[in-house]
Amino acid sequence: MRSTLRLFAAVRPAAQYLEAGTPTGLTGLLTHPSPRSTLLYLYNSTLDKLKAVPDHSVYRQSVEALTKHRLALVEGVVPPGHDEWAERARKLLSEHPEQFNVATGSDSVSGARAIKIERGAKSFVLRNIPEQRDMRVEEWDGELDEGPELEGSRTLKEREDLRHIFERRDIRDVEGQVEWEPEPQLTADQISDLETKIGAGLIEEVIQVAEGELKLVDRMIEAKVWEPLEEQPAEGQWVYFERKE
Repeated sequence: MRSTLRLFAAVRPAAQYLEAGTPTGLTGLLTHPSPRSTLLYLYNSTLDKLKAVPDHSVYRQSVEALTKHRLALVEGVVPPGHDEWAERARKLLSEHPEQFNVATGSDSVSGARAIKIERGAKSFVLRNIPEQRDMRVEEWDGELDEGPELEGSRTLKEREDLRHIFERRDIRDVEGQVEWEPEPQLTADQISDLETKIGAGLIEEVIQVAEGELKLVDRMIEAKVWEPLEEQPAEGQWVYFERKE
């Protein structure tokens, strides 16, 4: 079933790469543009947050074991040209540290095109990709339709407003702003092999699970799941039925 669903995703025949944004065969789930780097970040972030949970917690032990196992599988699949890209990335970070430095633990891009996030002993660069919005499907905000725009010359106030609009500079126009190069893509065969090793559906489904687990860690820490229950269970409540001979 998994391989059949993946056939819905478009594959560029020349390089055999899955085309990002195409259907995966599951409703509402599109082909992810960078699954490997996304999973590396999510898994390392989860492991970093789990440090706040005591070692003796069964929750931490189980999630940590599964996360480390899947992290090792993802790290074991290296896309073509990765070493060359990594060398260019290290050079870019060393030459322009001021454009990527960010407080440890912060995930806020706050207008920057790319920021560096520290996760334990590893560094990740998060790109800020503006969301494409389609005005045709946006919900009406209640603003009244004032009709078509008037023709003719503008008043001094209208011309002043237009001047600010046209002079507004985009972040991409900032002088000296460097462009972060994303990690090379995995081939379709590499993704298929990784999906088989993980055994949890399409790689996009694996990413959704990893995102949910990362959010759950905060809730579990807030609830302090490692502490004893306020009301102790009745004797034999957690004993499963056994067939007696």
